[in-house]
This record gives sequence, C-alpha cells and structure tokens, in this order.
Amino acid sequence: MRMRRGFVVLLIGLIGLIGNLRAQEMPLSETAVASILTCGPGDDFYTTFGHSALRIKDTVRGVDLVYNYGTFDFDTPHFYWKFMRGQLNYMLGRSSFEGFMEEYVYYGRAVWEQRLYLEPQEVNNLYLMLEWNYLPENCCYRYDFFRDNCATRIRDMVRLSLGHTDTIIADYNGSVRTYRRWVTHELEGTLEWWRLGIDILFGLPADHRCTDVESMFLPIVMRDVYAGTYPKGEDGPIVDEAVQLLSERRAPVSRSFPPVVVFALVFVAVALLTWKQRMPRWADRTLFALAGVVGLFLLFMWFGTDHYCTQWNLNVLWASPLLILIAIRLEHSPKWALWLQEGCFAVAAVWVIVCGLSLALIPLILTLALRVGVMIKN
Repeated sequence: MRMRRGFVVLLIGLIGLIGNLRAQEMPLSETAVASILTCGPGDDFYTTFGHSALRIKDTVRGVDLVYNYGTFDFDTPHFYWKFMRGQLNYMLGRSSFEGFMEEYVYYGRAVWEQRLYLEPQEVNNLYLMLEWNYLPENCCYRYDFFRDNCATRIRDMVRLSLGHTDTIIADYNGSVRTYRRWVTHELEGTLEWWRLGIDILFGLPADHRCTDVESMFLPIVMRDVYAGTYPKGEDGPIVDEAVQLLSERRAPVSRSFPPVVVFALVFVAVALLTWKQRMPRWADRTLFALAGVVGLFLLFMWFGTDHYCTQWNLNVLWASPLLILIAIRLEHSPKWALWLQEGCFAVAAVWVIVCGLSLALIPLILTLALRVGVMIKN
C-alpha cells in the first residue's frame, strides 16, 4: 500500500510538470531523442536478469544522459537487514552515456538500444520527468522484484511521457507464463541451485499469470514486448528495431550439477537404510531439524518482511516447523502430529507439480515423508 501511495504522489508531480511544460521553453531541442537501453545478464546472481535504463540524447544542446532505477547505497545503515526485510530504498541514478557504457564494456555484457518514436514534446516530457525524479527528495523508491523495479519504472515513465496516447501490444507469449516461470526460465540449465532456492523462497504471488505489461518486469522481455507495441491507429511500433551497441564477451556460464540428482541419490540412500533398518537416530534428527529451520525462515520471510513475492508460501507444508518437534521426540511424537505432517507432504507435492516448481523438491519431500512414515509405523 505504501508503494502505491508513493507512486500516486510521483504521478501527480509528473503530471503537473507535463501540464506546465507547454507554457515554458522546452529544455531540449526538437532533434532530441529518447531510447531504451537493455543490458544483458552478468556474472553475479543479481545481474542474472539483466538491466534497463533510459537514454536522453540531444546533440544540439550537448546532452547525452542515462537514467537507471537500479542503484542503491551500500552505506545505508543496517543495509543487509533492510535488504532481507524488503525495506531497502532503491533510487534513480544518472550518468553520462559514455560512463554507463564503460561499465558494460569492462564486464563484457551485451547492450541493446531501442529508439522511442516520440514527438519532441514527448521527449521533453520524459526528460523533465526524469530530472524531477532525480531530485534528492524524489529519487528513492521501495523496490519490489515483480511490480516496481528498474524495468517497470522505465515502462511507466514511457507511458507517462506519451500522455493520453493509447497503445496496443501485439500478441506476445508473456500471458502464458507466471512470474515464477519467467524467472526460472532464465535459470534453467545453468543456475539450477539458484532456481531451487527461488522456488523455495517464492510463495503463491509468484504463481500469478502475467499479462504482457506485467511480464515487462524483466528487461529482456520488456525489450521484446516494446518491439510489438503500437500506438492505437498506427501501423509502426513505438520503438525502432533494437540495435546492439555491445556484444556479449563474458565467459559462458557453466552448467551446474542438477540438484534433482543430488536429492534423488539422498532419497535412494535413505530408502536403503530404512529397508535395512540401519537409519541412525542422529540422521533423522538432523534431517527433520534442518527442514524445520527452513520452515521457520520461510515464515519469517512471509510475516516478518515487506516482500510481496514471499507471502503465502506453501513450502512451509513440507518444511514445517512441526518437524522440529518430531526431530526432538522422533517415534515418541504425538500420532496426530505425524499424520498431519504426512498430509502436508502430500499437499506440498501436488503444489510443486501443478505450479512447475523445481523437480528437486519431489525426492526431498519423499525422503521426509518416508522417515515420518516410519515414525508412524513404530
């Protein structure tokens, strides 16, 4: 709710700027252009999904600036605690185009540019809105991975600069994917362990089926969606064809060892030990305690943070804090607790399959269910 109120205040201020612009001399010449910069993924996990920025160029008045909404201050007090709780402010950064490109040349990341087909008035609108948003009192915002990030901010700025111009998005396959599937699609085959961690951390909001506009929270997707976005009543797209300014030169990401294989081997080992009745008590306690601690962490991310994507997390059904009680008492646990936990395992397995979570969770759930089943039998 705070995020929505903040955006409303921003919107009112920007509309006021646009309304007053016609009564003033335009700060940019009529030859000024605006474009969207889309940056490819990097080596660090937080750069896996790429980046977006806006470029304003006016050769007549010597302006060539890049605005991006992906900056934050590492010197913020309690930085990591605020980041974990979803209370870290991100901000609009501004740099020269040359300085912006130097970073991507250094890291060998690809960069594409799409010129926006805007009227001179609309380019000035966008420039003034960005400059107003760059002021210290306006530059900060509360980051949300799905709904308010470096790409969605640019999407909304472009929409505001168009004023009342209606746009039509050509048929794009974003509507057939959920937030979760858009994210995990970028990780498949390479960062499988990160994908598993994301599937454990994200709750039901991540399974929302995206519209084309909502799918633009990913920079690469926003680039492709804009390529098929048309002003109503016109034939041409709203952007020029993407021009690659830099090609990717970083080393390809190596394929990670599949976690599904690791947990399948664990399940086989536990099943053999169970069949031979050789499963040590300490192993059961460790297995249940670790799962229970994961559940406590997921509950904290659900109720103790402002993250939208970690709410209503059904992974707490298999990573249940109830397992901590079972770890302590083992076969002396209350029978109702054991049967309740087995039922939770069944529901969690169905959720994993239906929502397309990492298949590595299935042998993990089966391992826990097998050992709880032994407790019930004993």
